[in-house]
Amino acid sequence: MVGGSIKVEDRIRLRIFKMTPTKSEVLANHERYEERKALYKRYGYDVEEERAFIIEKARPISGNILEAGTGKGYFALALAQEGFKFTSFDVSEAEQKYALLNLLYYGLEQQVCCDIANAESLTYEKGVFDVIFTVNMIHHLPRARMVCDELIRVLSPSGKIVISDFNIHGFAIMDKIHALDGGQHEVGPDTLADVKKTLVGREFEVEQHSGVNQDTLIAYRRHS
Repeated sequence: MVGGSIKVEDRIRLRIFKMTPTKSEVLANHERYEERKALYKRYGYDVEEERAFIIEKARPISGNILEAGTGKGYFALALAQEGFKFTSFDVSEAEQKYALLNLLYYGLEQQVCCDIANAESLTYEKGVFDVIFTVNMIHHLPRARMVCDELIRVLSPSGKIVISDFNIHGFAIMDKIHALDGGQHEVGPDTLADVKKTLVGREFEVEQHSGVNQDTLIAYRRHS
């Protein structure tokens, strides 16, 4: 059981897939995943190393776990490979499909409850999660403070929030990679430093850990 009263088998994954994925879809998706990882690594961003760093700094990890912002599922896969069962949500069905196909390749799909949800207005009950992760989501948000308040609302009284995002080196790499396709890496108005200020203002103790391309905040409620 994950996410309080939420069970993995209660999730209807066909609402995301619309149909049962074929073996060829799973394999093709995994090939794209490996190509993307290799591209990141060529530019100096080791996805697996960065994810391992976040998990290590977040330990101990127990209870009901939530990942906010599944994206393409890089961090969801890392958590599942560590043996954790958890809930992960994203606003994008396309991203969730990518993530679930990745989990299917490794046979780990039953460890993750995948939801489609808006981080600014979650349907989860108050205080239901003991550990909340969000990795590389903050810079995408138009209103990071509103999302912080929602994550705080669904956090248990003794829980912790783990927030990681690119540092200056990571953002430089992402800019180069997006430029390869003629695109631009979109960045919102709020930074990890802004989020740290918000959490401190909400009476959280915040630890900060610096990785190669990412910085990670670990926030606990301040108890008198």
